[in-house]
Amino acid sequence: GMRHRWTLVIVFVAISITAAPLWPWLGRDFFPAVDGGSIKLHLRAQSGTRIDETAKICDSVEALIKDIIPAHELQSVADNIGLPYSGINLSYSTSAPVGSADADIFITLGKEHQPTETYVKQLRAKLENNFPSVTFAFLPADIVSQILNFGLPAPLDIQIVGNNTTANRDIARKLLVKLRQIPGAVDLRIQQAADYPQLNVNVDRTNAATMGFTQKDVATNMLISLSGSFQTSPTSWVDPKTGIQYNVTTQAPQYRLDSMQDLSATPITNSSGRMQMLSNLASITRSTAPAVVSHYNSVPVIDIYGSVEGTDLNSVAARIHDLVEETRHELPKGSSIAVRGQIETMRTSFSGLAYGMIGAVLLIYLLIVINFQSWLDPLIIISALPFAIAGMVWMLFITHTTVSVPALIGAIMGMGVATANSILVVSFARERMNAGLDAFGAAIEAGVTRLRPVLMTALAMIIGMVPMALGLGEGSEQNAPLGRAVIGGLLFATFATLIFVPVLFAIVHGRQSQTNVQDGASS
Repeated sequence: GMRHRWTLVIVFVAISITAAPLWPWLGRDFFPAVDGGSIKLHLRAQSGTRIDETAKICDSVEALIKDIIPAHELQSVADNIGLPYSGINLSYSTSAPVGSADADIFITLGKEHQPTETYVKQLRAKLENNFPSVTFAFLPADIVSQILNFGLPAPLDIQIVGNNTTANRDIARKLLVKLRQIPGAVDLRIQQAADYPQLNVNVDRTNAATMGFTQKDVATNMLISLSGSFQTSPTSWVDPKTGIQYNVTTQAPQYRLDSMQDLSATPITNSSGRMQMLSNLASITRSTAPAVVSHYNSVPVIDIYGSVEGTDLNSVAARIHDLVEETRHELPKGSSIAVRGQIETMRTSFSGLAYGMIGAVLLIYLLIVINFQSWLDPLIIISALPFAIAGMVWMLFITHTTVSVPALIGAIMGMGVATANSILVVSFARERMNAGLDAFGAAIEAGVTRLRPVLMTALAMIIGMVPMALGLGEGSEQNAPLGRAVIGGLLFATFATLIFVPVLFAIVHGRQSQTNVQDGASS
């Protein structure tokens, strides 16, 4: 039966090798996407848009949402417009708003709804066409992806860090154009807008001084007329009927300030009660400024945010990496470019898990070496592990599941059970050999006798994982890859344990007993 044994070995090895070409096609995500039935849409109108204008845009966007999502599937739509009222709310908001042109629209879908992703896809296409001057982005809506992004509003974050912000911004713009050509990368945008309209009031100090006015007079008067007197002289009025205290603020009414003419007619008074018009003391010019200034470790930074649609994170990450490397030589002196966000976290955790897996296999091997007092038998035992990995790869490929942290954890679990089952078979075969059987007979007996315990262990694990692998129920997509990896790995590994491992045992120990016989004859 020696020939058949080799045929079997070759067949099994061939089967496990077939999984290798599938690996690049699997795609890699940090964690699987969860369909929690909620959509979070961020929109940013042109910098400097007034909050009431932003509210009008939100109304039109809501009308479009109600066109796309049928009424019975739509549970609620809520808008958050402008900057949050307090710093606390701002620090807890994950959408990174910078001004009155920002708005968040939260959409909650009802119990029975089509996949959220289909709606996001339709909305993305429609919104960009219908509102060309507004930027839209779909933010992480479920708690898991919000946590994985560590508070960033997007899974992709390409940062250009350095003090030369003008040059950095040019590079960011060029890079953005290239990034937009990556298939699967969506919602790409530069977070720090630089086109916030502003008016510069330039006081002619010499001229002002001859009239008896200082820079401070001009500044204080303008602060009060444009922003109110609350900062300079807080006043309050107590309602005699209720005893409730109200703040009283003096401010130029907004409807009286709707042209440059009105602004330059702002009256300026000084400490001695003299009065002058602003236009006699200063000239006013228009310019643009950054809407927000961001720092990373105290160095100015420009962020390009984006997310991924219809593909896996890793393939987009690889393309981004290439583009970023191409761009590096264009950077001005002292600037650097870094890819942060989920990509960075995914890379570190995947390499950690890979090392963990290799370390686990080595540790198991060395433990069994001590236990069995042999270097060969442990090798026969862990020879089932490549099949476990091959099975996982095939299973993920067939079910269109990307490799993710849960899938890798599943792989490690499957490998554990596979090893335990192999130990059962090999230790029994060794006992039979010590009892005087030849290697082939011992192997066959081990395979037959250990069939039931091995099958029971594997089946218990496989059947237990089926509900998880099917991923039924809300938010269950998170753990489905774990179940699938375990099932795929164990299906292959169990066959290997029951057929391949005994055959390998027979070959190895058959060889050994032959050499032992020859040694005996020669002596």
